[in-house]
Amino acid sequence: MPGLLVIASCYPSLAQTPTLARDTSFTVYSALAKARKADPTITLARPAVPATIRARMNVPYCTAGGRTLQLDVFYPKARRRGGYPAVLLIHGGGWRSGDRSQHVPMAQQLAARGFVAVTAEYRLSTEAPYPAAVLDLKAAVRWMRANARAYRINSKQIATWGFSAGGQLAALLGTTNEETRFDSLACNTRYSSQVQAIVDVDGILAFIHPESGEGDDRKSTSAATYWFGSPKTERPDLWRQASALTYVGPHTPPTLFLNSSVDRMHAGRDDMMQQLSQLNIYHEQHTFPDAPHPFPLFNPWFQPTLNYTVDFLNRVFGGSSKTNN
Repeated sequence: MPGLLVIASCYPSLAQTPTLARDTSFTVYSALAKARKADPTITLARPAVPATIRARMNVPYCTAGGRTLQLDVFYPKARRRGGYPAVLLIHGGGWRSGDRSQHVPMAQQLAARGFVAVTAEYRLSTEAPYPAAVLDLKAAVRWMRANARAYRINSKQIATWGFSAGGQLAALLGTTNEETRFDSLACNTRYSSQVQAIVDVDGILAFIHPESGEGDDRKSTSAATYWFGSPKTERPDLWRQASALTYVGPHTPPTLFLNSSVDRMHAGRDDMMQQLSQLNIYHEQHTFPDAPHPFPLFNPWFQPTLNYTVDFLNRVFGGSSKTNN
């Protein structure tokens, strides 16, 4: 991918041969088993598939690192003049594990509430280091605009939504709207990768921060160290470059923070909210007391996570959660 090569050439530590082995250390089911040790009543969120939506699966959106990246699209059957707001959902897994299927239930429910929801894969650290994931997801946003007519997307209303590592990426995509360094030189380059809203679900906002647990490699290599290819003591510039907090400014879009009770999973959040307040940029924050980190995947938190998301996006985009049937 040309854009990655441009950035990697500036950082020799990134120019390494990628490993294509799939890391399965984080899955929905392993996370559920762990969460149930503390609370046996937790269940996996698998609501019925709404009859009012359509889905297109395994759609190619860009070729990067010698392979084709894919996404899934969920959208209302009903047509609406001007199209629907769209949401790019980004999975978690420590930038190393996980897959886009984690958030298919959320995407389906968002589509039933009047959004076009896209779940996209991106290159993980076992395949390509930072900033490959950022470049891929920016390309996914451009694909959404390039295909807006086919999927009834209002290209002026696109949000990012991400959980954990996906939350970090969702926030980074939104705060770097003006940063062309993260736009690759391939895949629908005629279209903008800018987004108009951010939903960060337990994703850190700053890697080098008193609240952040990333970069503590004393017992084992942290997920972020794997992703960056260098510890923060050697390349603090990269760790700051990938922190959404670094870029907060007048062009940062409205932001919703949804959090568990695990403090280290929202490092930098309070600093970002303070800056957004000073800039008069709309934002919300909601914490689920005693919720485990993967709370959006499970009941009883799935539905309130969906409701907070829909209410926030409708408020920001001035829309209604009802489709025209």
